[in-house]
Amino acid sequence: MENWITSFMEQYGYFGIFLMIAFENVFPPIPSEVILTFGGFMTTNSDLTVPGVIAAATAGSVVGAIILYGIGRILSVERMEAIVGKWGHILRVKKQDIHKADAWFDKYGPWTVLFCRMVPLIRSLISIPAGMSGMNFWVFLVFTTIGTLIWNIILVSVGAALGDSWESILAYMDVYSEITYAVIAIAVIIFIIYWIRRSRKNS
Repeated sequence: MENWITSFMEQYGYFGIFLMIAFENVFPPIPSEVILTFGGFMTTNSDLTVPGVIAAATAGSVVGAIILYGIGRILSVERMEAIVGKWGHILRVKKQDIHKADAWFDKYGPWTVLFCRMVPLIRSLISIPAGMSGMNFWVFLVFTTIGTLIWNIILVSVGAALGDSWESILAYMDVYSEITYAVIAIAVIIFIIYWIRRSRKNS
């Protein structure tokens, strides 16, 4: 996949970067680290510029995020309530839990979107709960753009600085991803334990 991505970008330049990043948002297994760092490297041996690559990548990322936000709006909290109403007794989820999660996202959603835009894999998927919670579209757009811009500036600049050695950063990004996923996994386990204890207490 890495060779295909880099070949596509070399052939189509800014437009290729835009498309790759847009697809990366909708299809997270495509690694943004490869796209952005290689895009940075391309500025050292082509007519592409660092600001141009950052702009193309940011535009593509925002377009992809809007698509997933729209999917979240289609799902909506109300539809989730319908699912919980039918299957909640099996999933051990109540409608109140949906409302609490929605209220939490209403309160902290913008900052969650901002910081999650700099976390591999999660950076794409966070757009769905943002849409489901009914987050104001323009607020979502602003925080998504800011978070995406920071992420893109860092990786494109690193790729440009490393030049031919741009691939060396990927090993560090793998470590960053693994640490991030481990932290998320621990948080999920703690949440599940809390949820089970609370359910037993209520029973």
